Amino acid sequence: MKIGIIGCGNISSIYFKNLTSGIWPQLDLIACADLDLERAKKSADAFSRVQVMDVQDLIASSEVELVVNLTIPQAHYPIALQVIHAGKHHYSEKPMALCAKESKHLLVEALKSGVQIGCAPDTFLGAGLQTAIDAIQSGKIGQVVSVTGQMICRGHEGWHPNPEFYYQKGGGPLLDMGPYYLTAMVAMFGKIKNVKAFNRKTFEQRTITSQAKNGTIIPVEIPTHTTSLLEFESGVIGTIVTSFDAHPNPSMPKISVHGTKGALEVPDPNTFGGKVLLIDENKEKKTLNLVNSFDENSRGLGVSDMVNSIEKGVLHQASGELASHILEVMEKILSEDE
Repeated sequence: MKIGIIGCGNISSIYFKNLTSGIWPQLDLIACADLDLERAKKSADAFSRVQVMDVQDLIASSEVELVVNLTIPQAHYPIALQVIHAGKHHYSEKPMALCAKESKHLLVEALKSGVQIGCAPDTFLGAGLQTAIDAIQSGKIGQVVSVTGQMICRGHEGWHPNPEFYYQKGGGPLLDMGPYYLTAMVAMFGKIKNVKAFNRKTFEQRTITSQAKNGTIIPVEIPTHTTSLLEFESGVIGTIVTSFDAHPNPSMPKISVHGTKGALEVPDPNTFGGKVLLIDENKEKKTLNLVNSFDENSRGLGVSDMVNSIEKGVLHQASGELASHILEVMEKILSEDE
C-alpha cells in the first residue's frame, strides 16, 4: 500500500526510518508534506523515493492510498476529515481528535467512505506489553484485582524545540502521555466503564529553556497534573497519574499489575520493549521472555497491522474505535472538576 506522511516534525523521523526500512514490505512510503515546505524537504532528503508534496496535493493524489497524519493535535481532526473524504485510509498520531465528539464523527465518516482509520499509540503491540498481556491471559498472576500507572515529569519545555502546544488545548500530560498508559490498560483488561478524577494546574506559565526559544514564556491553558480512578468492564480497578509538574521516582514501575497469585512490573508503555518482571507469591522476581521481536522503537507497527488487516478484511488492533474510547475516557477525566 502506498503511503504519504503529513507532518514532518519531531516524531516523524522514526516513521520515515521504519516505513522505509523494509521490515514491513507491504508498506511503500512515497510522499510527504508539511506546512513548512523546507522541513518536508529536509525529512525526505535521506529517502530518495519519497516525494515532497503540498499538503492538499498529497491528500488529492491518486497514488497515495493511506495517509499517516503526524501533525500537531489541533490539526488531527481536520486533516483526517479531508483524508477520509478523499477516499483514503487514515492513521494518525494520538490523540485521534481534540474531543470524543470529533473522534466519533470520524468513525461515522470513515464508514460512509468505506475506509479504515487507525491511531497511535501502537506500543501495546510491541514485545513488552504483549508479554505482559500473555502473562495475564495465561493466569500467571491469578485473577487481576488492580492496575496502577504513573507518568510524572517536569514538562517538555527543557528539551522540545517547540513545546508551546503541550500547554494549549489538546496538550497536557493526560492527552500527551495518557494514551500510552490507558491504551495499554485497555489492551490488558478491556474497556473502561467508569471514571473519577482530580486535576490541577500547578503553574500559570512555563519558561522554555531549550534551544532557540530559550527564555520564552508559555501561558498554561490546561490541567498539568491529573489523578484518576478507573473501573474496567472486566472488574479490574485502576489508577493513573499523569503530570508535567513534579519530579518522578525512578524506582517506581511505570505500570504495576496486581493479581491474587502475583504481580507484574510492566515496562514504559511509551516504548515497545523493556523488561516484564513477574513477582510470585514468594516475592521472588523473574524476568519473562519476550513474546515477539518488536522490542526497539517500532512506531509504524500499527500502520503495518492496519494494512494487513485491510487485506484480510478484519479490524486492525490500533483502531479508530479503540482510540475514540481512550479519548472519551480522557475527556471524562478532564471534565471531572468542571
